[in-house]
Amino acid sequence: MKIGFGLYSHMLTNDYYKMAKQLGATHIVAHLTDYFHQSDTGADDQPLGNVHKGWGIAKEAQIWSYEELIALKRDIAKHGLILEALENFSPAFWYDILLDGPKRDEQLSNLKQLLKNMGKAGIPIMGYNFSLAGVAGRTIGPYARGEALSVGLEGYSEALDVPIPSGMIWNMIYDTDAPNENIETITHVELMKRYKHFINEMIPVAEEAGVKLAVHPDDPPLKEVRRQPRLGYHPDHYKEVMELDQSSSHVMELCLGTMAEMEDSNIYEALEYFAKNNKIGYIHFRNIKGKVPHYKEAFIDDGDIDMGKIIRILRKHKFEGVLIPDHAPQVTSKAPWDVGMAYAMGYIKALVDTIK
Repeated sequence: MKIGFGLYSHMLTNDYYKMAKQLGATHIVAHLTDYFHQSDTGADDQPLGNVHKGWGIAKEAQIWSYEELIALKRDIAKHGLILEALENFSPAFWYDILLDGPKRDEQLSNLKQLLKNMGKAGIPIMGYNFSLAGVAGRTIGPYARGEALSVGLEGYSEALDVPIPSGMIWNMIYDTDAPNENIETITHVELMKRYKHFINEMIPVAEEAGVKLAVHPDDPPLKEVRRQPRLGYHPDHYKEVMELDQSSSHVMELCLGTMAEMEDSNIYEALEYFAKNNKIGYIHFRNIKGKVPHYKEAFIDDGDIDMGKIIRILRKHKFEGVLIPDHAPQVTSKAPWDVGMAYAMGYIKALVDTIK
């Protein structure tokens, strides 16, 4: 089992690589697309569990080239770290794949080239979330121990029901000139049709490139968000998703917190299934309290999940992938995000080192 560190695009710097190395990481998961760029005040804002005050702008026009990826990998390697995965396609890369729009086939071709670029660069995993609405409806508050800021869902809200305007996907604007209307509400059957087409096109290319496509479960895990269906909102739904293609390139970007938030879910049984069937690319190792529609993200040692039991299940099934801390509560300090993540990293390393 390996310990990694996830970095947003503005954190892909020497200082953060040093921090990751100092905290015991051996691998990096790189978010080349930040979820948002500015708050509604116009000030630069750090992500906190992918909650934002203002909409983001999907700025990337071209897929990430081999040259960009190999340069990133080499920069990371200078600090004794390995680039394990990229996380999240830019919405600008695949909005018509998600929307079944006129540029779908062109965008599929571009994503296939991205997988080839990753394979050539030796980056083994691409994490993604096949979702129209993305993350919505969550709030930030002093929910964690000692009133540390963290993320939660406080019941159903207007934010969960507001329709998605044209020109937006995954809460990011890709077309500022889109008509002033909302995108059509689709059925779950239609969403699954689009997803099946996506994996049918992409998995053979991923296999040839030696890259795994790792799907993140929808968070918050509700049946519908922003009047659009979710790929799944219970672990059984993601078992069905994994059974759509038995390829070793079709796996989960397994978020423990999201899985545990799901109504009537058993995180340990779900983990047993995905680990036993080699359907895990890498793991978001975080803790929560509660279930939808009322839950709060907690310090890694202070939630409903027995994290030691998680490690034991992974050991049992000989999981050798990467664990990364995710959405750690912010600790009151001069560097709230950094301190919160450092605490989570230390706890993960202690578990991995002591549970054999």
